[in-house]
Amino acid sequence: MRTQLDHSILKKITFLGIVCLMILSVSCKEQTSVDINTSDSNSEVINQNDIQRIEPPHWWIGFESEELQLLVHHPEISNYTPLIDYKGVSIDKVSKGNNSENYLFIDLIISESASAGKFNIKFQNNNEDEFIATYELKERTKPAEDFIGFDSSDAIYLITPDRFANANPSNDSFDNLKQKTIDRTDGYARHGGDIEGITNHLDYIEDLGFTTVWPCPMLINDMHQGSYHGYAITDYYQVDPRFGTFEEYKKLASELDKRGMKLIMDQVANHCGLEHWWMKDLPFNDWVNYQDHYEANIDNWNWQVNKNSNHIRTTNQDHYASEIDAKEMTEGWFVPTMPDLNQRNPFMSTYIIQNSIWWIETLGLEGIRQDTYPYPDKDFMSDWAGAIMKEYPNFNIVGEEWSTNPLLIAYWQDGAQNADGYRSNLRSTMDFAMQEIVVKGIKNKETWGTGLKEIYVGLANDFNYQRPEDIMVFPDNHDMSRIYTQMEGNVTNTKMALSYYAVLPRIFQMYYGTEILMDDFDKPGDHGLIRTDFPGGWKGDAANAFSGEGLEAESKTMQSFIKKLMNYRKHSKAIHKGETIHFAPQDGVYVLVRRHNDEIVVHILNKNEDAYTLDLSRFDELKLQGKTFRNIITNESVVWEQSLSLPTKGSYLFSTKTN
Repeated sequence: MRTQLDHSILKKITFLGIVCLMILSVSCKEQTSVDINTSDSNSEVINQNDIQRIEPPHWWIGFESEELQLLVHHPEISNYTPLIDYKGVSIDKVSKGNNSENYLFIDLIISESASAGKFNIKFQNNNEDEFIATYELKERTKPAEDFIGFDSSDAIYLITPDRFANANPSNDSFDNLKQKTIDRTDGYARHGGDIEGITNHLDYIEDLGFTTVWPCPMLINDMHQGSYHGYAITDYYQVDPRFGTFEEYKKLASELDKRGMKLIMDQVANHCGLEHWWMKDLPFNDWVNYQDHYEANIDNWNWQVNKNSNHIRTTNQDHYASEIDAKEMTEGWFVPTMPDLNQRNPFMSTYIIQNSIWWIETLGLEGIRQDTYPYPDKDFMSDWAGAIMKEYPNFNIVGEEWSTNPLLIAYWQDGAQNADGYRSNLRSTMDFAMQEIVVKGIKNKETWGTGLKEIYVGLANDFNYQRPEDIMVFPDNHDMSRIYTQMEGNVTNTKMALSYYAVLPRIFQMYYGTEILMDDFDKPGDHGLIRTDFPGGWKGDAANAFSGEGLEAESKTMQSFIKKLMNYRKHSKAIHKGETIHFAPQDGVYVLVRRHNDEIVVHILNKNEDAYTLDLSRFDELKLQGKTFRNIITNESVVWEQSLSLPTKGSYLFSTKTN
């Protein structure tokens, strides 16, 4: 009897146990985290984030490099141990900051076996406290080789977003940001231009003949003043809400892609803004340069001049440079409000490289413009560019080297045979030398060594470059006087400069508004004035450059000139990749020829005020006799015979292409 009772009870207990296990199994599936101590890495994951900040915020599978380093920022997180259980993802190393207990740096290995999906990172400590953050690996949207960078076939339209067009006034100001005032009368206040304003006017940019858009940085600059320009970034993963949303940035990239156009992102590896979120809680004691000075004065800011960069960029190449000069150049802060990042710190180095790759992948970028290129640690810049080009072999990066010395420009281009063995991995640099030479050559009087001869000799310096066609030339940009101002208000000289830049074996870039003769006459060189609002970008503007309404006649004429010039350039193989031949200037006339197969482009700069007849016998080696040319600007036809009439001073552009 007792035996039978025990057996009956046992059966009931067994049945109840099975039921409980079934209930527990269902319950487990409804939990919000993965139990990383199990081997079931495919367990259901529901988004959870107990951690203040993890950067990069997500990543992708399928990169050449299997390494990913996560920056984790959370109060006392260094006292916790991270655990991950996800197939193909393993923790290689965990590092703590030496200046704050609020950081962990987690080195992951993402192997080929890893699949796209979400997984939990569990943070545990000895007190059995626990934090959970769900991380995501995504599929890449296109193969690495399909990220095609800008090249000499491209014409780039540079925009200061705050000054181009205000499509959404509701995002002009936010109470939680430090600079709240919108004042279009103040050149250094915010004016309200935004990403949507650029997107809404892509038809205008495309119709002008430009193939690529380069906006100045659009990541958040939560600074007390001067926040509009974008170069004092306070969060490398956040779009400035006054420019718009993350989705609007992606839409801009998408709309450009639909048109077969390209997007360049302006990035800043040298410095951040003083109000960057990490400046009040730096992870290492060498996260920024001269950090001890900063921390000593954080409550009563009193920056000393000798902690700024000396701006002597030649220390990067100078065999005789002193150690102190080199140190103050690289480690000095660009300005007191922009802390100089220490790229020699390996965690900072990895952070910057990963951030660049994150934005390339997120926006499908076709290029990066890197600000103040010679100022960061140059070995790091080689690693940075090399890491990007390894992942995206057809990509392009242009570095800003503001030097009028061709030797310094050439030093930074990949392939240069530098005496110190330095290899930059940088495909493109900026041609400040040619920019200056063209302005001087057109303005200066014609003598044995000045005037057009300066331009001729300047172009002859191309022997110094590995690939001249990969260098970016420009008439003006956001940091220098408008080309119309440089040319002292002379429209003819301005057209001569613009046309010459456009036909060179170069990538061509132009600043917004140059096409309508925007200027800074009132205060030449003033950045607020250089970055004037584009007329028609704001409701109620007296003139509208997008439609032409209210524009002065000279502005309309220049706009038409640029449109014809750029639209011809867009389809010209001779300009994109043709050979270049130029003839030493004589009698105030300089002839440059670009040719590719049957397409021949002849560019003539004529500085004679009166009508001039050009003897064509000097150019017999070109074998152009009897060929018919079309004037690209006027559409008139001429036949290349014994002579060519140049009725007025100016620029002449002829092509064998009939359309």
